[in-house]
Amino acid sequence: MRILLLYFFLYLFWAAPLHAADWPQWRGPAQNGSSTETNLPATLDVQKNLAWSVALPGPSAGTPIVFGDKIFLSALERKTQNLLALCLDHKDGKVVWKREVALGYTSNRRNDLAAPSPATDGKRVIFLYGSGDVAAFDLAGKPLWQRNLQKDFGEFNVQFLYGGSGLLHDAKYFVPVIHRSDESYLLALDAATGKDLWRAMRPSEARDESKEAYTTPVPMVRGGKTEIVALGGDAVTGHDLQTGKELWRVGGWNPNKINHWRIVPSPLVVNDLVVICPPKGSAVFGFKPGATEWTWKNEELTSDVCTPLLMNGKLYVLDGDKKRLACADPNTGKVQWTHELGGNAVFRASPTGADGKIYCINESGEVWVLAANEPKTLHQTALEGARARSTIVAAGGAVFVRTADKLFCFKN
Repeated sequence: MRILLLYFFLYLFWAAPLHAADWPQWRGPAQNGSSTETNLPATLDVQKNLAWSVALPGPSAGTPIVFGDKIFLSALERKTQNLLALCLDHKDGKVVWKREVALGYTSNRRNDLAAPSPATDGKRVIFLYGSGDVAAFDLAGKPLWQRNLQKDFGEFNVQFLYGGSGLLHDAKYFVPVIHRSDESYLLALDAATGKDLWRAMRPSEARDESKEAYTTPVPMVRGGKTEIVALGGDAVTGHDLQTGKELWRVGGWNPNKINHWRIVPSPLVVNDLVVICPPKGSAVFGFKPGATEWTWKNEELTSDVCTPLLMNGKLYVLDGDKKRLACADPNTGKVQWTHELGGNAVFRASPTGADGKIYCINESGEVWVLAANEPKTLHQTALEGARARSTIVAAGGAVFVRTADKLFCFKN
């Protein structure tokens, strides 16, 4: 009997799934670009530690989402121009299921309608597209609900096509539509049904292109309550989780009302601070909601496109045009060091941090593995595939890198 019990417990031990960290939505499990994953590769070398790579049906700037043994990603299929929802097997990259959501024929050289990243809470996965289509599936690929926000609320008016991602939080799915219109809004949907919970209008005094945003909202706990932080239209706002009521608003980085200051980097929450990267080489700043002045502002920190990374109490800001990574104290904005990356193209994907490393990719598919505690390049190489704009993911004991044409999985 004792021997049987011993074998039973050994079986449970061996059969139990590994509790590796997931990457459930665009900026990861903590909404700050970092993961608690360990034992990740310090080189992304296709000759040494490539677990697998698979061809994709078409491009997307969206980040792959990892949950357990599944990878979810969007794509614009080249042959049919269909917007796809894909599920791949974590083990080998093979397609588990594929769903055609809508037609996505509109594109330009800077963006396409498959740019938003999907999101999952382990019960369902929700895909958002620049066409306004939102579709939810269970993890086995069964359709749960689908709707089109442009049909419901009017056309998106964004010069380079819609590019924000939805936030999945507290059984709600938040979609920002901050565009060149008098009716920008933050929409909350019931994640289970897709029905409207609330729609908060976001009036703006910005002009022309400065009304536009490609940002993703983030949650923030303040005073024991969760708020949703949305950025765009020359302002950042905090909204009540349950009603959408605007609780606070901060602006001031565009006092001259310059008309071409669209904003791309999403806000980053650091304890009681919100860090904002205004566009076109402007200084990064941190503030406390409700305060009348910024807590800090530093002209040494700039980012026109890449959303900053927070890891182990450090703030990392990637200036994609200057190809420079800066490490700073998030509480004061003081720069501790900078590192020149170089390369043949600009960076449009945001940095990812895990296991004491930072992973970056530029538009031409060159990848960097950087040390997080010092200005040091651990590895640099180039991967196949044009127009790489998808942020690298660290999840499930692996590093996933997406180019326009392929998805790569690297492991130790």
